Amino acid sequence: MNSPNYSPSFFRFEDLRVYQKSLDYFVWVHSAVQKFPQANSNALAKDFAETAMNIAGKIAEGSSKNKMQFIFHLKEAKTAIRQCVMFTSTAIKLGYFGAEQEEISRNYLMELTKMLGALIGSIQREHNPTHSSTGNRSEVDEEEDDPNTY
Repeated sequence: MNSPNYSPSFFRFEDLRVYQKSLDYFVWVHSAVQKFPQANSNALAKDFAETAMNIAGKIAEGSSKNKMQFIFHLKEAKTAIRQCVMFTSTAIKLGYFGAEQEEISRNYLMELTKMLGALIGSIQREHNPTHSSTGNRSEVDEEEDDPNTY
């Protein structure tokens, strides 16, 4: 997004850093699962890549909806992240991932979770500003809300 040829997108979700980061994660997963045994027919490889792609897909899908529906889709993206944590753990147990791949995957997933949490919190505060001063956090705001991270 910082390239000299960059111009704002017609599709606003493409300007979200969390969307771009989720695409980066998908590209990394796609490359990583190609190294799995029998990658073309390996169910774990297929499901892992599909779920990683769903993170970006849910962000894109929800962006065209109203704020509450967008939040719903962002929560679904967080669910996909948790599934990717499970796929990462499974890949370790099967010997498909080493410590380096595990660390890369988990770092992406932690960063994406924080970014989505911040975006959800920002939308919730914007949608319902009277609750932002109470200090109450919803169950989706597990991580620190930093609006600058999305």
